[in-house]
Amino acid sequence: MQRKSRKDERAPGEWALPVAAAVNGVGAGMYVPFTLVFFHYVTGLSFAVVGAVLTVTGLVGLGALPLAGAAVDRYGARPVQYALYGVRVVGFSLYPFAHSLAAFAAVALVTAAADRAFPAAQQSLIGEVARGAGRDRLQASTRALQNAGNGAGSLLATLVIALAGGTGYTYAAWGNALSFALAALLLRPLKPVRAADGSPGARRAGAGYRLVLADRPFLVVTGANFLNALSYSALSVLFPLFVVEWLHGPAALSGAAFTVNTVLCAVAGVGVGAWVRRAGARRTRAAALGGGLFATAFAAQIVLGTLRPSSDTVLGAALAVVVVVYTLGELIHSPAAQVLAMAAAPEAVRGRYLAAYQMSWSLAKAVAPSLFTALLALDGRAPWAVLVLTSALAAALLVRVERRLPAEAVRPLPVTVTRGGTAAPPARTGAASTTDETEGIRS
Repeated sequence: MQRKSRKDERAPGEWALPVAAAVNGVGAGMYVPFTLVFFHYVTGLSFAVVGAVLTVTGLVGLGALPLAGAAVDRYGARPVQYALYGVRVVGFSLYPFAHSLAAFAAVALVTAAADRAFPAAQQSLIGEVARGAGRDRLQASTRALQNAGNGAGSLLATLVIALAGGTGYTYAAWGNALSFALAALLLRPLKPVRAADGSPGARRAGAGYRLVLADRPFLVVTGANFLNALSYSALSVLFPLFVVEWLHGPAALSGAAFTVNTVLCAVAGVGVGAWVRRAGARRTRAAALGGGLFATAFAAQIVLGTLRPSSDTVLGAALAVVVVVYTLGELIHSPAAQVLAMAAAPEAVRGRYLAAYQMSWSLAKAVAPSLFTALLALDGRAPWAVLVLTSALAAALLVRVERRLPAEAVRPLPVTVTRGGTAAPPARTGAASTTDETEGIRS
């Protein structure tokens, strides 16, 4: 087998994607950590109204995912991503003027739709830009820089609000819009790697979501991701409630946990991803390992919830260890799981596949708050016990479905990128593989 250099994996202008992701992260970081407060000050509406509108528009906005997936398959990922950036630029520019309920709901709806569809378009773009192990590397670097951007955006918004008071939220909204516009401009040097037929990917407008629904192994991967996505919601939704309501610890510990998680994701993301690739781990096994680390961290929370240390110092140290284990699981799971879904999708309908996959993230985010609060009302350890089971089940599903996925999805195979930016795909091998795009549906 011919060895391929790292330079061969890189597409023209590839650097633009992680840099744009960092700028995009700055925008998201300026409002996500304090969403309700942000929109309350920007629009002047009550917290109750803001919360209700964001919940409803967020759920309705999920309807944009299938449309975005179809658009990616028809026009390519980069044009769709430009359109989504444009919607977000306009949306956040208008928020300070949306003082009425109807105006706020309208702006929130189109912005939520763009926010829900954006990750699927970005994942599709990574699939168009990189091949083989280059996808894992680009996914890890993009996620790491986006996390760094999130932290920088949160800090920037905090400083602006501290200096300008309530008016600072308006400045933050406009700064957010500016960051999305800049991120879109940064994508201009990016050139998708062309397939062997000379096109960015064979577009099949007639291929519907029935292809996704018929692909049982991919549905298993998507279902496993829904279970793991609940774990990702635990840090932002469950952790603060558990610390304050069950452990009776200071609220500052929750902020410290977010800081540790953000810093580790930004600093160690690329290194951990490189270590996993050097180890030659299958993407399914790496994602399963990440789920196993999630389960370990959640089991530790059960122990901590049983002991309930009275010392804030002991509690803080124990929670720090839990967050480190949890974050390590995140750093191992995320790149492997995302690229696994990307590589398992037939190229001609990748947009639809990744839109369906992204639905698992969105549904988990919608379900998590009510699920966690209901379980927490029964017993502080109950939600963690459920998360141990969901994480373990997700890991088992990923290992079990491994044999039914394409070989190049499970483990990257060599790909040569020519000087003109054309990628010659590896020969598809394994019982689940096929040489025809239209026969890429595995049952």
